[in-house]
Amino acid sequence: MISSFSLLALQQYWWLIMSLVASVLVFLLFVQGGQTLIDVLGKNEDEKSMVINSVGRKWGLTFTVLVVFAAGMFASFPLFYATSFGGAYYAWKIFLISFVIQAISFEYRRKKGNIYGKRVFEIFLYINGFLGTFLLGVLVSTFFTGGEFVRDAYNSSTWQNSLHGIEALFNITNIALGLTVMFLARVLGALYIINSVDDEVIRTRARKQVVINTIPFLLFFLFFIARLFMMDGYAINPDTKEVFMEPHKYLNNYLQMPLALILFLAGVVLVLSGIALSWFKKCNGGVWYSGIGTVLTVLSLFFVLGYNNTCFYPSSVDIQSSLSIENASSSHYTLTAMSYISFFVPVVATYIFFTWRAIDKAKIKREDMDDNLDQNIY
Repeated sequence: MISSFSLLALQQYWWLIMSLVASVLVFLLFVQGGQTLIDVLGKNEDEKSMVINSVGRKWGLTFTVLVVFAAGMFASFPLFYATSFGGAYYAWKIFLISFVIQAISFEYRRKKGNIYGKRVFEIFLYINGFLGTFLLGVLVSTFFTGGEFVRDAYNSSTWQNSLHGIEALFNITNIALGLTVMFLARVLGALYIINSVDDEVIRTRARKQVVINTIPFLLFFLFFIARLFMMDGYAINPDTKEVFMEPHKYLNNYLQMPLALILFLAGVVLVLSGIALSWFKKCNGGVWYSGIGTVLTVLSLFFVLGYNNTCFYPSSVDIQSSLSIENASSSHYTLTAMSYISFFVPVVATYIFFTWRAIDKAKIKREDMDDNLDQNIY
């Protein structure tokens, strides 16, 4: 049945799959956001360990989803993978290294024989929390603002400067989304800790951090959205496949795709609802409202990025080298084979749901933070 689908239908299907994975990844950055709150929420060793154990129980999910996104893009849209990861590799390497040191930190922070001390690994967690989330936002923003690459007739791309991705940090729109993601991760991290830690002292501090970080998050988010709606976008002529600049392309995409607009508005409302419930109603479950809202909002952004004849990875130096879901995808055969495999996604999602529920059933408590306990505690 799937083999009878057109190539375009399969390309659109896989853009949907990868958009969902990217959206879930942004939500799971609450782990990184929580890491940046270690010293703010924990004023002694036991409190720090409570915060680290709270987010540490989920760090593997974030890492796994990140790997799934990279692998999925490699299989479904290999030309993007080759162009971005092979061209902007300095930025991607720094980003990935920040996640490697996170894994090391959770493994060795409280392990016997740690000659560096706990503080060194806590600093690594801070680096991953701040730098990892910021760079992810910057790199995703280049999907809108473009990269400096040229693609030849053989689909071989060449990066046009020696910075290889670092130049993205000189674009104000990229910086705005980077800071948006970073502060959103801190908000989600505080909300998750409120939900998972059974300690009123830490919960009170976390609620304060929700409000403190919501203010810059909203400022940078509104700035990015305003820039997005005003900027010209890289559109594709559906007949000739020629790329051209369309005024207010992304705003037009929202207006021409009502589903994307509904997802965006619903997502923003849910994110703000989770924040408001946590602060005004002292609700411990605000992370689920804001988490679902995050997924919906990011999903809507990827919709306007890849659908409606839009280039999802434009070239800022050679407009015709820009990548779309049509010219960057795998073959019909490959996408068909992968589509059958995608039927197992609900099974994996169900497994994650029940595993998550089982882990979170036992809240983190102060009496659990004993240095003499099993060293699997982070």
